[in-house]
This record gives sequence, C-alpha cells and structure tokens, in this order.
Amino acid sequence: MSRFILVFLGCLAVLFPLDLYQPVQQHVILPLTSAIAYVCVAIMNLWDSHVAAQANIMRNTISGGGIEIVAGCSGVEAVIILVSAVLAFPAPWKYKLAGIGIGFFAIQSLNVVRLISLYYLNEWNHVWFEWFHLYLWQALIILDALVFWLVWLRWLPRANQSPPAPPLAATA
Repeated sequence: MSRFILVFLGCLAVLFPLDLYQPVQQHVILPLTSAIAYVCVAIMNLWDSHVAAQANIMRNTISGGGIEIVAGCSGVEAVIILVSAVLAFPAPWKYKLAGIGIGFFAIQSLNVVRLISLYYLNEWNHVWFEWFHLYLWQALIILDALVFWLVWLRWLPRANQSPPAPPLAATA
C-alpha cells in the first residue's frame, strides 16, 4: 500500500507541473482543447446549426455568446489522476496501457457532455452556468476518473487465479 501511495504521489508531482509547462500547454493542451471544441460543435450541429468552433472557443453564430475551453477545462487533470493511479498499481503493462487509453476516452467523452451542457447553460442562465461549472461538473469529472479506475481494477486478472483445469478425459 505504501508503494502505491508513493508512486501515485510521485506521478502526480511530475505530471501536474508538466501540465503547466508552457511548451506542453502550447503543443499539447491548446491543440487538445481545440479538438474538443470541434468535437463538441460537430455533435451540437446535429440539432443546432448556430454553433461554431474557432480554436478552443464554442460560439453561437447569431448572438455571439459562447464559452472558451481553457486549460483547466480540458479534462487533463482528471486524466493525470487516473494515469497516476493506474501506473502506481502493480499490474502488467498491457493492462496499464489499455486502462490509460480507455480511461482517457471515457473521461473525454464525459468532458464533451460537460462542455455541451455548459455551453447551453451559459446561453440560458449565467448563474447556473457558474454553479455547474465550478462545483457540479468539476466533482463529476474527478469522480469519473475514480469510477473508471475502480472498474479497471475489477477488470484486472487476479494474481491468485490459477488457470482452469483441463477437462477430464471420458472413460469407456
């Protein structure tokens, strides 16, 4: 248990400052937030043709209102927590890599739902937008990382599991 905690905290201590490092912001985070904005707008255009993306901004083409997806809204922080937990847990690398990849997709999928809902909340009522943005959705994204990690733990093969016994040969 102490190994897990030390590795987990060590990964967090490396990955969080790396996330704030200007070249990482410029070459990873900003392109990621732009890609997320375009994915959100592509989905929203299925029912709302008045939404457009410009870099990391989702904007209403009629009213001009919209939201900007900044670094803290990219879901990367939840991914960092998940990656740190997965790397800290003793498991084969193929399971770790699968957990990180699928977990990234799961967190970003919920983040797309989050951003679409925040866009419409901002259009409807800015007070509700602020409350959902600062309190509810922040907690749900982190909870998503935790729930996915727990599901990933259940998916891992058990160390004490022995392979199934071969079937007995039929006797005549």
